[in-house]
Amino acid sequence: MTVVAFDFDGTLSDSEMTVLLGDRCGVADDMAEITEASMNDEIDYAESLRKRAALLEGLPADDAQAAFDEVELREGAADLIAELNEAGVTTAILTGGFERGVATALEREGVSVDHIVSNHLPMNDAETELTGDVTGSLIEGTKDTALENLASDVGAGLDDCVAIGDGANDLPMLKVAGLAIGFEPKPAVEPHCDVVVTSMAEARDELVADGVLEER
Repeated sequence: MTVVAFDFDGTLSDSEMTVLLGDRCGVADDMAEITEASMNDEIDYAESLRKRAALLEGLPADDAQAAFDEVELREGAADLIAELNEAGVTTAILTGGFERGVATALEREGVSVDHIVSNHLPMNDAETELTGDVTGSLIEGTKDTALENLASDVGAGLDDCVAIGDGANDLPMLKVAGLAIGFEPKPAVEPHCDVVVTSMAEARDELVADGVLEER
């Protein structure tokens, strides 16, 4: 059994969910600055995520959904996921981003993955606006633990896992996976990648070279 675990923002998608949400309440620049510092491993990821969520306090539910509707998969991502699924590979998205944005993007392209591990932005009791809080297993928890748990659940070893990511919060899963693929990785991340790619086509080539997929 092979597991391929993707990061989402910056990897499967070139969108950044917190920035799209921040656009809706005029804090996109602040969001981008915090995100960049986190992805370069300059500030703790959990702290950065809480700071970004706090900036969204009071954002109306309709505006939040409109931001999630803007999240898109990058070129070739849907085809690669579909091919992995058809090949019987266990596919997963491990993201510090938000399940609603991931689900919206996947549904638009008509593809799915076997497992999504993500975070959530709670609404107030009336379900009318964001509270400014964030919940989920990938705030304090790290992606190595998430990948280890997933591999155990499906009966795979970590050597049979492929991790694909770009930012500092991907480092834990990149370090434990049998194959670590950096997708346009940040400078702090690149030294820990076995290979570096800049497109989904190149990622597919590496999966073929590793025997996960067959040559067309």
